[in-house]
Amino acid sequence: MDSLVVLVLCLSCLLLLSLWRQRSGRGKLPPGPTPLPVIGNILQIDIKDVSKSLTNLSKVYGPVFTLYFGLERMVVLHGYEAVKEALIDLGEEFSGRGHFPLADRANRGFGIIFSNGKRWKEIRRFSLMTLRNFGMGKRSIEDRVQEEARCLVEELRKTKDHVTREYLASGHSGNDPITPLGSMNQMICNNFPPFLDYFPGAHNKLLKNIAFVKSYILEKVKEHQESMDMNNPRDFIDCFLIKMEKEKHNQQSEFTIENLENTAVDLFTAGTETTSTTLRYALLLLLKHPEVTAKVQEEIERVIGRNRSPCMQDRSHMPYTDAVVHEVQRYIDLLPTNLPHAVTCDVKFRNYLIPKGTTILISLSSVLHDNKEFPNPEMFDPRHFLDEGGNFKKSNYFMPFSAGKRICVGEGLARMELFLFLTSILQNFNLKSLVDPKDLDTTPVLNGLASVPPFYQLCFIPV
Repeated sequence: MDSLVVLVLCLSCLLLLSLWRQRSGRGKLPPGPTPLPVIGNILQIDIKDVSKSLTNLSKVYGPVFTLYFGLERMVVLHGYEAVKEALIDLGEEFSGRGHFPLADRANRGFGIIFSNGKRWKEIRRFSLMTLRNFGMGKRSIEDRVQEEARCLVEELRKTKDHVTREYLASGHSGNDPITPLGSMNQMICNNFPPFLDYFPGAHNKLLKNIAFVKSYILEKVKEHQESMDMNNPRDFIDCFLIKMEKEKHNQQSEFTIENLENTAVDLFTAGTETTSTTLRYALLLLLKHPEVTAKVQEEIERVIGRNRSPCMQDRSHMPYTDAVVHEVQRYIDLLPTNLPHAVTCDVKFRNYLIPKGTTILISLSSVLHDNKEFPNPEMFDPRHFLDEGGNFKKSNYFMPFSAGKRICVGEGLARMELFLFLTSILQNFNLKSLVDPKDLDTTPVLNGLASVPPFYQLCFIPV
């Protein structure tokens, strides 16, 4: 009986809190559908395709509207103009990281992706400087990416699973750390934090994956501490440890083991899983569209040939291949609603007043799939990035890495990796589907926070 009373009291408190939060600020916030107590607008959102739901709601309430995910109030930005105005024109005001209980549980506010304020600014500045010092955006890092691409090609050549030395590759994404980010129960648990410890599902796998990577990073940190030379840093971990030593008497320093551990995890996971997922999706799309693959290989043959590895200087002479890489990123829409932002102060935005700390949900899909900028946006078509003369055409709507203050730290490296890996693969192999290309499904497995390719199989046939 006592347990029942406690349960009723808890539910009553949740109901009152929900009603209070929904009423507070009304008349100042952008319009939106009427939320239900406790659950908010959850029933009006298709968790399997949040982007489509946001598009439908924008037709009713406009490009800026308010939603409640459970007790969490969010302002949604839909369309290029609203996104640009917020992230670029008012970049500082919209540079906060929104409330994300799963990330809070995993990172505790440390690192670079989910931190805020002074911590985020200092760690981001240090990370950018360190990555650039180690060659990001320079020839030295390009050499390493080329080496990795050559290693991949050689591994594919060694494979002898078939008589014709065809390599059977699986595009299955079930073991990826980012896969659980798009699951339904993850979305529910993220907006109802009390359920995190009790609700079974993919969010537990995500937390387990992150814990595993953290343990690996901590092992590496210990190894670095034992062998580090203060005058000759070998990598990011060494640089961070040196910075920690220099600031060891500063009690307010953000350079701590906790920040090192979580920043390294952020860079490792964000820098590997997103790129590998994009590459897997790219290969699926190239299987689905053999005519596109043929044009890319013709351009590779004409510009690079077979006697040397592709390099970044080649890209300016390969407009079609450049357009294909851009179209892959546009089409797959890897993070449809971006990572949640937050306003760092009370912001007047289009005659509305958004209170400090409000979570901002950004529909990158509405920008990448804008039908005026990209005719037939649901079709994979490299001509979206080509002018009438066949030259590469830039677009301000190309925001797969987000935009503004929170734009991806490793954007330059990711662009380099995508170009060099794809051109190296297509320079050395023809792609063969085990089914009729017309029967290949390119619909993402999940379309929550992350879009990942469905399972597929392909053969890499040496040229």
